[in-house]
Amino acid sequence: MRIRNVTLQVDRASHGDTRVVAAEMPALTDGLVRFRVERLAVTANTVTYATVGEMLGYWDFFPTGDPSWGCVPAMGWAEVIESRHPDVSTGGRYYGWYPMARHVDMTVASTTDGLRDEGPHRAAHAAVYRAYTDTTRDPLHQTGTDAEDRHALLRGLFFTGWLAEDYFADHDWFGASRVLVMSASSKTAISFAHCAAARAGVVVIGVTSSRNLGFTRALGCYDDVVTYDDVAAIAPSTPIVLIDMAGSGPALASAHAHFGDQLRHSMAIGRSHHEEPAPVSGMSGPEPEFFFAPTQVTKRVEDWGPRGYQERVATALSDFVAQSPAWLRVHESFGAEAAAATWSDVHAGRVAADIGHIISLWD
Repeated sequence: MRIRNVTLQVDRASHGDTRVVAAEMPALTDGLVRFRVERLAVTANTVTYATVGEMLGYWDFFPTGDPSWGCVPAMGWAEVIESRHPDVSTGGRYYGWYPMARHVDMTVASTTDGLRDEGPHRAAHAAVYRAYTDTTRDPLHQTGTDAEDRHALLRGLFFTGWLAEDYFADHDWFGASRVLVMSASSKTAISFAHCAAARAGVVVIGVTSSRNLGFTRALGCYDDVVTYDDVAAIAPSTPIVLIDMAGSGPALASAHAHFGDQLRHSMAIGRSHHEEPAPVSGMSGPEPEFFFAPTQVTKRVEDWGPRGYQERVATALSDFVAQSPAWLRVHESFGAEAAAATWSDVHAGRVAADIGHIISLWD
């Protein structure tokens, strides 16, 4: 039986614009499996995949065949409904990166904990981006729709925040005792601050918009929270490091100029403020360095061993997800039109900081 797929595609030149494409899927050939995509998280980080998609190859995850339109990868859950792979059975459910679609076909290989996308177009991508974890073999899995929704929303972002904080700690905070967290209300920033707050001797200062000031202060993981306009009120007299989720060139340049030589490291992660000019070279202080989480994963697996790394991650993530109902509400949307509307709202920054959006292309 032929299956008609529905895909939400994003204009690669104008990321706020989308189109819904319906097309009949071809018959599976040997080595392929077909996933039914259940639900996906759409966050500011998902939008960042589009923003930096050309630089980091995110547009190549799920090619559309049209260079003007792309599929943005999103974190979520899917079930294998058809398999032409001898080692992959139907019925398995997997956590990983999927297109915003109803179905997707992949060339896969079996791994110890699930599957790996072996499509030739994926060869250049880090292993973590090609991994699909079988729910029955996933030490991080928590049963129940709400728990799975929270994992889709927070798991990938938490890993990024956790690894970024671990990177700073691994480098002795570059000699600083303070960290400035820009776009402090974003989920990745909250993850980072949650981890940093647990360490002794590190003062965590959040920077956010006036709209999100009350929410961010109430989180309890920041020692202080200021607006972008008030960064200049922070004393520049002692060393500080910076982690930037906003990606706003003017805001970052202003912070660099204010702290000058006391700024010991500037880490770039996301572009939640993608509507503003991107950072450029030539700012005061150290050149911002993009943080690529898979590199830190590789280092820590070498340092601690696969099991040691997994145990640390599992404990930290479980604690973070368990605390999330205090500050995060899950909002579900169904159908292609609702998915497009959700993408538009998240891309435009119209989503309240305490809302996490889960979409499904199924009505």
